[in-house]
Order: sequence, then structure tokens, then C-alpha cells
Amino acid sequence: TLVDEGNTVVVIEHNLDIIKTADHIIDLGPFGGDNGGKIIFEGTPENIIKERKSFTGKYLKNYI
Repeated sequence: TLVDEGNTVVVIEHNLDIIKTADHIIDLGPFGGDNGGKIIFEGTPENIIKERKSFTGKYLKNYI
């Protein structure tokens, strides 16, 4: 696979089953449009669940 060959893979994803396997997450939000586009969190799946401003972290808790 690309990762096994030492490549970096960037994925834009909303599926929590995929997000929980990421090495590093950059969560944008808190909403869409004019109310979004800000970095809410940057780090691991285990740490995003502690970020109160992250909707991703809120729902990812049930998957980790």
C-alpha cells in the first residue's frame, strides 16, 4: 500500500470508522460556511474526544 511504501496519505473523510484509524486529525469547524473553516483540533483520535468544541470528537467517543 501507499503507507507501507512510506508515502503520506491525506484523506478528507466524514466516516468515523475511517477517522478513528488516522495517525493525525485536523478538524475544521465549528460549522460550515462563514461559521466554519477554523482549526478546532489537531492531533490524534484519542485526544480529539477531549476537545469540547469538536463535533467530530463528540461523536468519535462512541467508536474508540
